[in-house]
Amino acid sequence: MLRNLVMFGMMGALGIPVLFLTLILLVEICGVSPVLATSAGYLIGALVNYTLNYRFTFKSSKAHMDSGPKFFLIALMTGILNALLVYLGVDLMGMHYLLVQIFATLIVFLSNFVLHSTWTFRLENTK
Repeated sequence: MLRNLVMFGMMGALGIPVLFLTLILLVEICGVSPVLATSAGYLIGALVNYTLNYRFTFKSSKAHMDSGPKFFLIALMTGILNALLVYLGVDLMGMHYLLVQIFATLIVFLSNFVLHSTWTFRLENTK
């Protein structure tokens, strides 16, 4: 489990810059709201993270037709959580969007790890 957590973190470290780059570009250059920008960045980061986690973190042999829908259902739920945290922090509390995104990323990272390790990539014979 610890190995998977470390690998999940390493793979996330590759996907997180995609989220932050998209977020910053959309907010600063395109004038998009932080909530919409983080949602777009989250979606792009999820595509990167699925591939990395399937191959490297969990070394999954599950069919993509099994693991893919589960991964993206969790990504949808945690993407909504991410957007909600950004909304609360930026729109309701008036905090800077990057500071809020760092906090949201930590919460969502832990949620994703627990959900993906216990459902998405869990082998049927694993208890």
